[in-house]
Amino acid sequence: MTDLHVLELGRGPRVVLVHGSIYDGPSTWSRQLPLADRFHLVIPDRRGYGGSPDDGREDFAVDAADIGQLLGGGAHVVGHSYGGVVALVMAAQRPDAIRSLTVIEPPAFSVARGNPAVEASVAGLADWSARAATMPPEEYLRIFLTIVGIDASRLPSPLPRELARGAARLATHRSPVEAGIPLDVLAAAPFPKLVVSGNHDPGVEAICDVLAQRLPAERAVIAGKGHAVQASGEPFNELLAAFILRAEARD
Repeated sequence: MTDLHVLELGRGPRVVLVHGSIYDGPSTWSRQLPLADRFHLVIPDRRGYGGSPDDGREDFAVDAADIGQLLGGGAHVVGHSYGGVVALVMAAQRPDAIRSLTVIEPPAFSVARGNPAVEASVAGLADWSARAATMPPEEYLRIFLTIVGIDASRLPSPLPRELARGAARLATHRSPVEAGIPLDVLAAAPFPKLVVSGNHDPGVEAICDVLAQRLPAERAVIAGKGHAVQASGEPFNELLAAFILRAEARD
């Protein structure tokens, strides 16, 4: 059993949706709720978000262990951003329980080190991290959102309580730069993989291209919503649904 707060909706194949940083599960996946007509959606709040306990700093390894407890007898796993790193790490630990894996713009920097755009992103995040402790949450959140390609001009001021909580979590999180992605283990796993990006940042595109090649995985681009590709709604939902149904048909 898990002590995470988990929203479950719908019936059908089990689909676990793993949110990234700043926003909780229901906020991140609000445009995916119509998929409950076809699938059993499992939407957890990772630790420190929504209704889940705030135990220590945000850590992809801790989150991977948590999400692994939600797989039931087997699940399709979808991870966005930091949640994509969590999903990659967890899937390598529990390949027997993964029916398919979809990652949306995971900051899996380790797979593409040496690429100039990726190195620029790593340097920018390191500079942001070094300065975050000296800035008000609203200021460092605006900078971070700009780094990852999200329009920070729409950020409310002052920050609502839950958004301020997510910002505080972000300021102390374990950097995804530290995440080693076990590509060989994932490549050997038989479940289908899908990598999705928004075509807004060359570093992100480079990471996603490497993942698609090395996993190997299907590759898709849905532009228009920056880093929050799932916010496109129907285009992403149809892509994901078709991918999951193909994976189901393999069994």
